[in-house]
Amino acid sequence: MRVDTVHSGDRDGEKGACVINMVDEVTQYQQLAAVRRITEQFMVPVLEALVGAFPFRVQAFHSDNGSEFINHRVAEMLTKLHVGAFTKSRARRSNDNALVESKNGNVVRRWLGHSHIPRHLTPQTNAFLRDHLSPLLNHHRSCLFAVEVEGEDGRRRRKYPQELVMTPYEKLRSLDGAEGFLKPGIAFDKLDAIAHAATSLEAGREVQRARKALFQLIAKALNPAA
Repeated sequence: MRVDTVHSGDRDGEKGACVINMVDEVTQYQQLAAVRRITEQFMVPVLEALVGAFPFRVQAFHSDNGSEFINHRVAEMLTKLHVGAFTKSRARRSNDNALVESKNGNVVRRWLGHSHIPRHLTPQTNAFLRDHLSPLLNHHRSCLFAVEVEGEDGRRRRKYPQELVMTPYEKLRSLDGAEGFLKPGIAFDKLDAIAHAATSLEAGREVQRARKALFQLIAKALNPAA
């Protein structure tokens, strides 16, 4: 599981809310949450909720070198959740966490932008990410999945064949022995019902509606006289 933080902009010297972005490197399953501050007090409950939101067991956790992740409380939380490995990126090696970094830009920034999100709107932002955007990403947004092929020169290259373009949930479904990866009490028939509850068009329109409502709250908070 790859994890990173995305900061909203500052305003009048005040830090905005932060978004925690967690992406599975195998299926590209993604869970997002908002947090008031990137301190242990706020981060640990949010990280625990994000790990718990994935329908499959999380085997490893990889972050950058930020102190919000590299601390005893996060390590204790992962141990409690039976996450076996905890690794971190090397200094000055941005490619170590390239998957989640790319999702920061083409998902988080695309949907939330760079503008300031007041901290008191963290619950509303979190509700949008949890209840609307994350389900859209996992069940309705197709991703590219690579295969490595060896060229005539002996070098291995990545290709992204059309038949491997699928949603994260479809990728999970396609894995050999997929049912064995699910958490206890979770079955594919229940997940199928969630995935097929709306068409991609319907889900997209619902997320756009929820995003518009969130941005109206943010605009009102930033310009109360308007």
